[in-house]
Amino acid sequence: MTQQINEFPEFIQNAWNKSGFTSLTTIQERAFPSLLENKDIVIESPTGTGKTIAYGLPALAKINAEIKNAQVVFLAPTRELAMQIFEVCQKFTENSGISGASLIGGANMQRQLDKLKKKPQFIVGTPGRVKELIQNKKLKMHEVKTIVIDEADHIVEAGFGGDVEQVIGATLKDRQLVFVSATINNKTEEWSKKLADQPDVIKAEKETSSNSVTHTFMLSEYRDKVDNLRKLIRHTPDIKAIVFVNNSMKMDEFASKLEFKKIQLGVLAGNSTKDDRKRVLTDFKRGKIPVLLTTDVATRGLDIPDVTHVVHLELPEDVKQYVHRSGRTGRMGKEGTVVSLVTKAELSSVKKWTTKLNVPLQKQVLKEGQVLIRDEQTKPKNSVAAGKSKVQNRKPNFNKNKRDKKDI
Repeated sequence: MTQQINEFPEFIQNAWNKSGFTSLTTIQERAFPSLLENKDIVIESPTGTGKTIAYGLPALAKINAEIKNAQVVFLAPTRELAMQIFEVCQKFTENSGISGASLIGGANMQRQLDKLKKKPQFIVGTPGRVKELIQNKKLKMHEVKTIVIDEADHIVEAGFGGDVEQVIGATLKDRQLVFVSATINNKTEEWSKKLADQPDVIKAEKETSSNSVTHTFMLSEYRDKVDNLRKLIRHTPDIKAIVFVNNSMKMDEFASKLEFKKIQLGVLAGNSTKDDRKRVLTDFKRGKIPVLLTTDVATRGLDIPDVTHVVHLELPEDVKQYVHRSGRTGRMGKEGTVVSLVTKAELSSVKKWTTKLNVPLQKQVLKEGQVLIRDEQTKPKNSVAAGKSKVQNRKPNFNKNKRDKKDI
């Protein structure tokens, strides 16, 4: 256990040990001291670097179990992200006498009111619902000492900034404000500094690791993209892939084509019902389905463990969107692969983005039932020198049907 974790309450130390963590990430090491000193902070750190732990543990450590009122409020732009934060908080407050409540839009209001009657000490919610409960005098904020705004850039872009400001306005002046995101642009940083009191700005790059993310592209005519995706899925063993499209308009068409070819998948769209989203995410996390077809809106902030591949079926708009999508794999230093299915005209954009990110870009091809990753000169990479297997020719476990040669 690291020395910094020793400074936390015993219940957090126990949960840390139970989680199997052995060391802190860069953002956790940098953020803990300032957060524990109650300073206002703006945190920028890439996806998969442990931000929830970075802001969550210091906030939970300061809760007084004897005070039966909300003391920490975590705000998130989506229901799924709010529920993930809530699960982490529950995990790290086990056997502490500290309780929490999730207050998210779209959920049953009466059930949330019943939760508040139990006097939870931490709240995780979406800005609109938390604001509504404060205005209706159902959630008291006079004991709140810390407010964390996660995915702050998305909150600003989605127009939730006003709701957040009203939540902050309901607290006393000596509370701590923490703004967090994978990428914070000038507009979000200015908004954060307007609300906070001379905040520290803490930024961390993603740690490099021998188990890094491999960025690849696969040339494909637009009309052939879905079929090439099918081949990639079939010929990549034990794949667990998130496939991104740009909007929900073509989701059904893409899904139908893949399902017709016997590809098991789940669809996560922005207009999916709460029950459908929960079912699809649960099935994907548990490995019941190997592919999740989705949009950026539907997955913003989601932390799904052990995603092996991110596939850009349709190219993102810019490098920022590319980073957010690609960050769904290779989380916490694990191995992952990003595949951009691109036309010749689209290839220049991917090359420009990866150059800006200073990451190598390799070519991926399908040949005789094998997935091959080659360099720009189409020469196969040496699998030993590359540090990982570049040839994958074992059929995935989820599809045991025999295929004829035309299926390759």
